[in-house]
Amino acid sequence: MSMTYKSLLLAVTIAGLSACTPPESAPEKLAATTPDKAVDASLNKPLLDLASIHSAALVLDAHADIEIPGQEDRYVGEDGLSKVSPEKMRAGGVDAVVMSIAVGPGGRTPEAYAEADKKAQAELASVQALVADPANNTVLARSADDLLSAHAAGKSALILGFQNARILGGKVNKLDQYYADGVRVFALTHMGHNAFADSSRPIYIGELGRHEAVEEHGGLSDLGRAAITRINELGAVVDISQLSKAAAMQVLQLSTAPVIASHSNVRPLTDVSRNLSDEEIDRIGELEGVIHIAPFKAYLYDSTNKALDGQIRAARREAGVAEDYYYPFELYWEIDDTDIQTKFLTTVSGLLGPSSVELMLNHIDYVVKRIGVEHVGIGTDFNHGSGIDGYVDASEAMNVTAGLLARGYSQQDIKKIWGGNFVRVMRAAAANAQ
Repeated sequence: MSMTYKSLLLAVTIAGLSACTPPESAPEKLAATTPDKAVDASLNKPLLDLASIHSAALVLDAHADIEIPGQEDRYVGEDGLSKVSPEKMRAGGVDAVVMSIAVGPGGRTPEAYAEADKKAQAELASVQALVADPANNTVLARSADDLLSAHAAGKSALILGFQNARILGGKVNKLDQYYADGVRVFALTHMGHNAFADSSRPIYIGELGRHEAVEEHGGLSDLGRAAITRINELGAVVDISQLSKAAAMQVLQLSTAPVIASHSNVRPLTDVSRNLSDEEIDRIGELEGVIHIAPFKAYLYDSTNKALDGQIRAARREAGVAEDYYYPFELYWEIDDTDIQTKFLTTVSGLLGPSSVELMLNHIDYVVKRIGVEHVGIGTDFNHGSGIDGYVDASEAMNVTAGLLARGYSQQDIKKIWGGNFVRVMRAAAANAQ
């Protein structure tokens, strides 16, 4: 935990917010709200019990990647373990995490599909093993009621997510298998287009020396449309994160239940292809959906800074990758020399500079001002590059609550942002099942 946010936690806890004026970036309609509070008669000031406010909320992270024990990758914590391990969840008062069964880009041959399914099954088995260990005090939640019951019982909850329809091998009916296994949140793409939909990040084809086409299907393919319909029929939640704008807008037209973006930030603030445009944000709000903001500095930086843009382009040229990019770190995996790759990642990270919870809160504020506090949440993308000053892993989640309080959000607002909005969508999706 950074000293900045330790100080903020202490200040919020002791002083309360009655005398605080939220910063200009805070939503205007929230400026007069204050959290539930007690009064210290000796000081005649309202006291804010930050820990109680945090623990009263169902603190839910709408997206993190699965780390298989013994096979952890480069994105885990400094201890070499998952950023959303049960211990870190408990330390940060995190009640639930959507753990995403996910695969990256790849071919569409039977062999490639079999490999994707094999990876997905290994990730599923690792979550099942984690839940089966009583030492973790964790349950697999298949419904909104499961989430609330676990919270009431002091247990952690994991929800299974799904990212990249390559796992399905071109077969829509395999969605039923994953739903039966407990998956309740489905996203059709990751990086690169697949047989179901276009991605917001077309993949670079190394052997050809170019990216794939910006669009393959013009959004959703027929398979993709059938998949959205089937996800609705199953009563699961559709996740539009990572879709191209055209695909996302088509999902928002087709879906019969509210949808979420499990880890997508605001494009007007940070213009990268993974973030959401105003048009997408507005439509999600109209359909009663939720946008979950991620603490990933590549989705939070000031993209209007022309000098920074030039410096990133220079770093890319030096590393030997394409100068144009979908977000600052794009294409690092195409750098074969590990020393050059490490230098490129370190250079770009240094150019972006330190990121903070405040920048993340700016994106939350933007969504709230545009479509309302009922339509924003938090999805970290931990274990896949996310982590900012003050929120490096699940153990620091209370820093976000402190920041929300400092900006004038009420206790009820915070409950909605942390988990209440997700629960509402999960209930609506289940009620929509056929």
